[in-house]
Amino acid sequence: MRHTLFVRATHWIHTAGFVALAVSGVAILLAHPRLYWGETGSVGTGSLLDLPLPFVLVGQSGWGRYLHFLSAWVCVINGSLYAVFGLSTRHFGQNMAQNYNVLQRLTYLVVVFALFPLMLWTGFAMSPALTSVFPALVTILGGQQSARTIHFFAAGALMLFLLVHITMVYRTGFAKHLRAMTTGHVASGKERA
Repeated sequence: MRHTLFVRATHWIHTAGFVALAVSGVAILLAHPRLYWGETGSVGTGSLLDLPLPFVLVGQSGWGRYLHFLSAWVCVINGSLYAVFGLSTRHFGQNMAQNYNVLQRLTYLVVVFALFPLMLWTGFAMSPALTSVFPALVTILGGQQSARTIHFFAAGALMLFLLVHITMVYRTGFAKHLRAMTTGHVASGKERA
């Protein structure tokens, strides 16, 4: 399948943003590896889930939060452009129907139109500045700690998608797919063999 320059560019921008989000998300999680439900949660209160990670209380949260915030906005802007492009050019319709099976199409659509918006919503719900203006962002979810817990599990689903995506690319010809997604060059029949 030949990808347009726009799809290739947004793919690699999103890849860089996603890696930065994953690294900074782990740093934030190491600062407090416990999940709660409701509005509040702290070291002295009972948790919904204690993750088997060490508490790294010093030096992790600051840079992690800044990088996470910056990377999230890169992904939001890039992802929005990709979604608008995909809808306006029928990339999500006819193009996907011709090149992907039903499970692949459904998975990509769930990631683009359900998981990423959920990540955005729960991320906004953890922002005191935004929730002071739009309290429904967080109250619908049951509180900031609930938003954080949902954000964590949605991030896990995205990481699982990424792992399966990379595995499938590897199994079907990593070099061929990397070249196609980087240069736009699609191997001819003789090159594919």
